[in-house]
Amino acid sequence: MTAPEEEQRVQEAVRGHVRTSAFAEAEKVISALMSDPQVQRARAQVEAAETQLGRELCARLQPFQDRYDQAVRDGDAARLTGICPGKHGRWGRICVLGDGHETSMEEPHWGRNSEGQPIAWVGSAPDDW
Repeated sequence: MTAPEEEQRVQEAVRGHVRTSAFAEAEKVISALMSDPQVQRARAQVEAAETQLGRELCARLQPFQDRYDQAVRDGDAARLTGICPGKHGRWGRICVLGDGHETSMEEPHWGRNSEGQPIAWVGSAPDDW
């Protein structure tokens, strides 16, 4: 192995170690924050409000859920990937509303949580839950 190749290998190893250490430290901080009783109470209150709003909006927004269900039955990947791409599914929330709604602060997102219950939330999917 040449000296430049060895130097590159060492630099890559150092970057990997720094990245791993940073993620481990961030995980510790997040765990400590999320275990705080006040944070847990606030989270429970937000989840209860989102569930209540989801139930209240169920009748009005059910056609969007029906559209999503039909896309799943049909295996319509284009429709499924075109619905609020990239931000809700990773949090166990599949948003079923149409294009453009994600920028609205007036109209809540509406979908189902990971347990299949209707849920609604304002703005983008909560990144902190």
